[in-house]
Amino acid sequence: MCSMAARLAPMIRIDALWISTEPLDMRAGTETALARVVAVFGAARPHHAYLFANRMANRLKVLVHDGIGVWLALQRRKVPDGSATAKALNLQPQALASTRPLRR
Repeated sequence: MCSMAARLAPMIRIDALWISTEPLDMRAGTETALARVVAVFGAARPHHAYLFANRMANRLKVLVHDGIGVWLALQRRKVPDGSATAKALNLQPQALASTRPLRR
């Protein structure tokens, strides 16, 4: 019989979350996002996540270094009319950790 730990899906460990203060073009790929992280921090640290938003703050990109390589995820967010960017994003690490299938 399999143990409970063996049946659980492995998750990417995130020890720290860094939020960018400047917008990122959402057409940017992994290399561009990684170049921004390297320009600011000198290197992407293992088990750290780097969060980027576009100018309208209705899309988020998360770059995660898992110790072996990097992952890049995109999330579209609904932004209420007339709200400030900080309130609209309502950033919570547990919400960012939830995964959804990518759509075309």
